[in-house]
Amino acid sequence: MDLGAYTERARTGPCFICVFLSGHPGHAHHLVADDGEHAAFLDRWPTVPGKVLVAPKHHVEHVVRNLDDAAYVRLMLFVRRVALAMEEVCRPERTYIYSLGSQQGNAHVHWHIAGLPSGTPYKRRQFHALMAEHGVIKASSKDMNALAERLRQALTDQP
Repeated sequence: MDLGAYTERARTGPCFICVFLSGHPGHAHHLVADDGEHAAFLDRWPTVPGKVLVAPKHHVEHVVRNLDDAAYVRLMLFVRRVALAMEEVCRPERTYIYSLGSQQGNAHVHWHIAGLPSGTPYKRRQFHALMAEHGVIKASSKDMNALAERLRQALTDQP
């Protein structure tokens, strides 16, 4: 991962979520789930195994003021379902769920679902585990496809 290029693209390029959801080939991600209102997809540069992003399918920039109560609850229930699937597949010690981005880059509201692997040393937990500056997992497209399929199956198996 070229962190400088990523930052430049996030700040000056088109919305990566909208472009991905439109099917643009240069912005492909591995789709995990789509309920018609929200999409979940694998992070291209995960810092922990099974890291998933969840976003509303329409462009929303403020998670609090741009969503009414019902839309917020639907989004968070979708995030929870995806997080439960990630936990089933990856068996993390702890699951981090957080929203990042700003009006200066990655403005489309999205949630990160990141499972902390068991045995992670204490000083490499929390923010350290989530920062690309500390390295990203290099996985083949075949491995990412297989992971996305396992996550889709775990979602299907939920009651």
